[in-house]
Amino acid sequence: MRRVLIIGATSAIAEATARLFADDGDRLFLVARRKARLQAAADDLAVRGAEIAGCEVLDVNELDRHRAVLEQAEHALGGIDVALVAHGTLPDQQLCQASARLTVQEIQTNAVSTVALLTRLSELMERKGAGRIAVVTSVAADRGRQSNYVYGAAKAAVDTFLEGLRQRLYKAGVGVTTIRPGFVDTPMTAGFEKGLLWSQPETVAKRIHHSILNGKDVVYVPSFWRWIMLAIRLMPRRVFKAMKL
Repeated sequence: MRRVLIIGATSAIAEATARLFADDGDRLFLVARRKARLQAAADDLAVRGAEIAGCEVLDVNELDRHRAVLEQAEHALGGIDVALVAHGTLPDQQLCQASARLTVQEIQTNAVSTVALLTRLSELMERKGAGRIAVVTSVAADRGRQSNYVYGAAKAAVDTFLEGLRQRLYKAGVGVTTIRPGFVDTPMTAGFEKGLLWSQPETVAKRIHHSILNGKDVVYVPSFWRWIMLAIRLMPRRVFKAMKL
């Protein structure tokens, strides 16, 4: 039985992944912002076979509460084997372009809060000398595009942070997995027109679960996004800047 902490536990991707841990009979501690939704998710996971060690309501932008919540989770679980960080928002790029305040707010939620959580989480897990931290970022981190560069910039900051954290924690026996999903059909993307490149949360969750259990460093979800983003990264800047991506 693994001891699993999930932050952002009511996101569609996190919930689908949590169900796979529940199927394994793992012990879970869930953290999310919406109390009623969090309790509903916990009840569902318990029915599916998980042992629920606890739930805690947290707005990730309350940075001063991070340490207390993480220590509460560690105590309730009896240690942390896996920590999945999966919270985030999808900013309206047009609104951000018209508001520096909104842009900073989105960077705060999607980057600063994650970095703060990881700093404290890494302290706990490095001290134990074992475990795995997995973080959901995005393929948007690979190259800034006009359609979502506020979101992409935040995820790129987290990606770079994770690269350094992975190198540091390797020596302590703690693994770090960066998860870069492409387009996923979730409530957060309900307003988007869907196409062939879109995936369901359950499909994404299977690859996340497999990658965590097999100690992967960086994974694209689904895997074909690795080649799509490679082509986008290699595109010459003089060509790229004239495109509408």
